[in-house]
Amino acid sequence: MAGLPFDDRDGWIWFDGQFVPWRDARVHVLTHGLHYASSVFEGERMYDGEIFKLHEHTVRLFRSAELLEMTIPFTVEEIDAACKEVCARNGLHDGYIRPFAWRGAEVMGVASKGSKVHVAVAAWEWPSYFDPEEKKKGIRITHSKWRRPDPATIPSEAKAAGLYMICTLSKDAAERDGYADALMLDYRGYVAEMTGANVFFIKDGVIHTPKPDCFLNGITRLSLIDLARWRGFEVVERHIKPEEMADFTECFITGSAAEVTPVSEIGEYRFTPGNISLSLMDDYANLVRRKLAVG
Repeated sequence: MAGLPFDDRDGWIWFDGQFVPWRDARVHVLTHGLHYASSVFEGERMYDGEIFKLHEHTVRLFRSAELLEMTIPFTVEEIDAACKEVCARNGLHDGYIRPFAWRGAEVMGVASKGSKVHVAVAAWEWPSYFDPEEKKKGIRITHSKWRRPDPATIPSEAKAAGLYMICTLSKDAAERDGYADALMLDYRGYVAEMTGANVFFIKDGVIHTPKPDCFLNGITRLSLIDLARWRGFEVVERHIKPEEMADFTECFITGSAAEVTPVSEIGEYRFTPGNISLSLMDDYANLVRRKLAVG
């Protein structure tokens, strides 16, 4: 299915409690979520027939909706089941799952009172987010001109569509310049994250990662921290100044799509994928395929 447009595929999508043919899963052009970004979503991976951290993702979907004052008209258990069912209906053994909720077209205007919350789940095959050969030697990243916003201006804890506009701008600009992604600072000027992944640095055997107080505390990020500490590594969550990147020797990013990906450069800063990054990349691959048990 690689290269096919996402509105013209075979398969099934779970839509408001019913399975509909992929091409029929449509909404009106005056949908509130399209005009005012009143939508939330998740991104999940299935490995060898099992969705990694499915329940945690669904719980976060509901938390994101709550932060946008949206009430999802299903239970967590019903969405968990829908995610599994849509994979089965589409014959997926390995793939990517996208549950999402949005306000419909019942009203049009900034205010959302009277709009209905809709929910859908789609799933499809999706290989590595980055080129496998590039991933082994470390991806190249540039700087974004956009910053993650102050939590007082937007509910930054939510995985909400509106928060990703500057990520799209940053990712597009990076790819135009030949890079795989872009590093975003936060509103204070500290290192924050990539456009769709969290970031980790290594110095003298210690792993450092930005404190997620104004950006998404990723489920993969939390899994990696648990994994690293289980392996005996010290993990420090703190504010990191951009100039500190000159002192780190290794760097990698994490996310449901990115998984664990080493980094070779961020703008003027250079890193060498080493034993810690590469071993954690392998450990994570074994963890999600249930070949490694942590705890």
